[in-house]
Amino acid sequence: MQPAKSRQSFLLVFVFAVVCVLSSMALVYAKHESRKLFVELEELTHQRDELNIEWGQLQIEQSTWATHARIERVATDDLSLARPVSSEIYVIERP
Repeated sequence: MQPAKSRQSFLLVFVFAVVCVLSSMALVYAKHESRKLFVELEELTHQRDELNIEWGQLQIEQSTWATHARIERVATDDLSLARPVSSEIYVIERP
């Protein structure tokens, strides 16, 4: 009877050892995936910050290009447009 009990005990210890090894391998894999995803998150956060900075710069540039003084200067200098005198302005009203 003793060899059967010893064999059963050995089998139980072997199963527990295999379960512990598989559990430790799963833990290492999960930690590796966690670190990899954290690095990706940091890269995406950095990219988002750079894009936000660029967006702010583009908004400033757009507001600079769209100022009334610049539009008037381009109209008079580049397009040779002139402001009409009041006698040349006609107001059309809706009936």
